[in-house]
Amino acid sequence: MRVLFRPQARVELFDAQDWYEARAPGLGLEFARAFEAALQSACRHPAGFAEVEEGCRRVVLRRFPYSLYYRVDGDQLLVVAVFHHRRPPSARQGRSD
Repeated sequence: MRVLFRPQARVELFDAQDWYEARAPGLGLEFARAFEAALQSACRHPAGFAEVEEGCRRVVLRRFPYSLYYRVDGDQLLVVAVFHHRRPPSARQGRSD
């Protein structure tokens, strides 16, 4: 499956990784691995995760308080957000289109 990122989702991913790395060396890499595992799960089972909006699904990362939000269109998976659980859902509204 081909993976694409919305620009804002890519920024969210790198910002989170940088934040964790600044807290403890190696923690940013652990976050990146948790994200990659969630992404691979979504690619293997694109319809297997909770639909949070019409056509938009969510994978919760292990160990970190983040979720990966994505849409599937044919053989493409579009990452629309990498979202911290404490952020208000309204900050993500409209990004799954």
